[in-house]
Amino acid sequence: MSEIVDAISRVRREVGTRRVGADEAGTVLLRRTFDARPADVWDALTAPERIARWFLPVTGDFRVGGSYQLEGNAGGEILECVPPERLRVSWLFGPDPGFSEVEVRLAPEGGDRTVFELEHVSVIPEEFRSQYGPGAVGVGWDLALLGLGWHLAGGGLGPDDAVEWQTSPEAKAFVARSGEEWGRAFAAAGADPETVTATTVATVAFYTGE
Repeated sequence: MSEIVDAISRVRREVGTRRVGADEAGTVLLRRTFDARPADVWDALTAPERIARWFLPVTGDFRVGGSYQLEGNAGGEILECVPPERLRVSWLFGPDPGFSEVEVRLAPEGGDRTVFELEHVSVIPEEFRSQYGPGAVGVGWDLALLGLGWHLAGGGLGPDDAVEWQTSPEAKAFVARSGEEWGRAFAAAGADPETVTATTVATVAFYTGE
């Protein structure tokens, strides 16, 4: 449990909104520091063989203007790539994904550490947003950063072990803590307590299946 608490506490979470054309998009921002050099973090984020080790297998045309597809998950276009500082991609899933972009920013901290920021901007149906709130996106990214942290530290889980871990008590405890933290970030952005409680419960149940 202490490892879960430590992993959750390492991340700073922010919730906001942004205009995208005529629409209002929701934003989630995750920021944490990894004990790894920017070049190593960048390689873990962009080398297909390494992405498969901490996230999912990925295929595509890996250049600006090219496309990518994560196995069983999102795909899209590579919009911007400035090694080893910034990567921006469209993040599309499902038959009618709407607007959704993810930007990752890296900055050195000292000689051997990296400040990592991930911002996900998306326009989603109001019924989905009102049911789950920003935690629906945020919890998923917390899980991804957990895997990235394990990988950068020289550990991590193989594909079969990762599937098994997702249903473990440890994983469910992680999701519950993550959901609570996204609820706090939602409240800090101005959401009322009843909405925060309802969306947090729905998000945790969505991820845990309970």
